[in-house]
Amino acid sequence: MSEPSRSRTADWRSPTVLLICGGVVLTIAIGIRHSFGLFLQPMSADLGWGRQTFAFAIALQNLVYGAAGPFAGMVADRFGAGRVVCAGALLYASGLALMSLAHTGIELDLAAGLLIGAACACCGFSIIYGVIARSVAPERRSFALGIAGAAGSFGQFAVLPYSQTLITQIGWQEALLVLAATVALIAPLSAILAEKRGADAATAPRQSVAEALREAFAHKGYLLLCTGYTVCGFQLMFISLHFPAFLVDRNLSPATGMTALALIGLFNIFGSFTWGWLGGRYRKKNLLSLLYLTRAIAIAAFIALPIGTATVFAFGAVIGFLWLGTAPVTSALIAQIFGVRYLSTLGASAFFFHQVGSFAGAALGGYLFDLTRSYDLMWTLTIAMGVIAALLNWPIDERPIVRGAAQAGA
Repeated sequence: MSEPSRSRTADWRSPTVLLICGGVVLTIAIGIRHSFGLFLQPMSADLGWGRQTFAFAIALQNLVYGAAGPFAGMVADRFGAGRVVCAGALLYASGLALMSLAHTGIELDLAAGLLIGAACACCGFSIIYGVIARSVAPERRSFALGIAGAAGSFGQFAVLPYSQTLITQIGWQEALLVLAATVALIAPLSAILAEKRGADAATAPRQSVAEALREAFAHKGYLLLCTGYTVCGFQLMFISLHFPAFLVDRNLSPATGMTALALIGLFNIFGSFTWGWLGGRYRKKNLLSLLYLTRAIAIAAFIALPIGTATVFAFGAVIGFLWLGTAPVTSALIAQIFGVRYLSTLGASAFFFHQVGSFAGAALGGYLFDLTRSYDLMWTLTIAMGVIAALLNWPIDERPIVRGAAQAGA
């Protein structure tokens, strides 16, 4: 274990404690975020909206999530993650409460789009991954991030049935209020994630955040990684938001869509863990290419086969195993190339590209459906873009950057 890692285990906030706490935060935050697709139909039906209205609000959420992420990362890298996560919990709870009161598209955009988008930037993967990566030795980093990613996946598996039960039993408005109370539980956990930033001073590279960003965006591999990440967001948000409605259009029950999304979350637990483990043993950029290509093949096979309960559940299991495997491997690759000092900032900057893709996947899915009354074109796009992402990641130069003898020693 490295010297920075040993210094952090002196108090009770050991790497294991930080990993558990960060995992719980991701379980709640990511789980609730992935349940929004269950609200598309009941809210649209009750309020007389087309699917594009709700889809645009969630698309805006993803765009704000991505745009606010680098700023949240800068604050976390400078002052520690605790304050950022606490602010995210408060914004998240407020957004869900106001979302329950929305009666117009603009009100939904403000609540679900702006507030919850900013909240996700403060308590999402980039912030939590930064804390965890700085607390563990480099050889264990990808594995630890895979465990944290698995915790976020468990949230999708656990919160989806929870949200569906709330909607069925008490209605979508009251369900959103209960979810607001649930996400507020993140606030007290944020104190555990407060980092002692002074401990990094002696070993941190002599580099400002602006210099770190300029260095990253001048690196061809970082740009390729970010561009591929755009495809990940496009695929995931399209499936997460529109898949339940797609199945209902095929005369399957809403419960089938909920179960399929829950299966994605369940198998994502194993997938995040496995891809994170593989990232510590094989070349990360090759793993990303394999992951994107396999995802494209899985989608193509699903669309080619007859759509029924068995194929839906099988697709949920397969795509779930591939779902968020990109997250720990991408963050570990950024840490490998650039170091961990500004990992939250650089990870969130890469995630902005992911969220641009998420915006396009959510909004374009709703627009094309309202235009053509079909999701066929969107499925074709997700397949083609998966192949492109596989090709983009293959030539990435993943060698660590050396900034000089003193800094290389640090």
